[in-house]
Formats: sequence, structure tokens, C-alpha cells
Amino acid sequence: MNIIISGKVIEGKSRGGKLGFPTVNLELQEKIESGVYAGIVIINGKDYKAGIFVNDERTLLEAHLIGFSGDLYEKEIKIEIKKKIREVMKFEDDEELKAQIKNDIETICSRE
Repeated sequence: MNIIISGKVIEGKSRGGKLGFPTVNLELQEKIESGVYAGIVIINGKDYKAGIFVNDERTLLEAHLIGFSGDLYEKEIKIEIKKKIREVMKFEDDEELKAQIKNDIETICSRE
């Protein structure tokens, strides 16, 4: 799998940031199967590993850039979706979700 999406970062609900995992959000023009993916976000020629969340019921892609901090609102970025790592899951509470996100990031970082 290798899907490339480019676009301008739009504002989301900031839920990822409140959980300690801020995301960039792009509007999706194409249909991508729901799930959590490993990928890369390219900003000004620099690659960042990323955890990417897609819910095909919405037209939004959310990506957490590993090792990046800063404001990307209104910036043009490119996202390369590499591999699906899991299906969408429901969580009992935010703590359970945070634990799963940490797991997902470990999985992504261990991949080359």
C-alpha cells in the first residue's frame, strides 16, 4: 500500500492535542478504508514518521507526527500512507485510548 495525499492543514477538534498526541488534519478527496496506518508526513522536504487515523464515515484524515512540534495550520503538507496497522476500535475512556495510541506509536517506530 502506498497512498499519497497532499493538501492544506485544516483545523480539527483538537482532541488529539488534549490527549497528548496532537494531529494535523487534511480533508480527504478520495475514499480510504477506515483504520490506523503507519506513514510519513513530508513538510518542507523533511520526513516525519506518523500515525495516521482514517474513519471512512468522515472526510478527514488525522496524522500524529512523531518527533514534531509546531503549528502547521494552513501549511501545505504531503502524507504517504504506507501500511495499515489496525482496525478502528472503540474505547471505554481516554486512558484506554491513550494507551492504545502509545502502542500504535511503538509499532510505527519499530518499522523501517
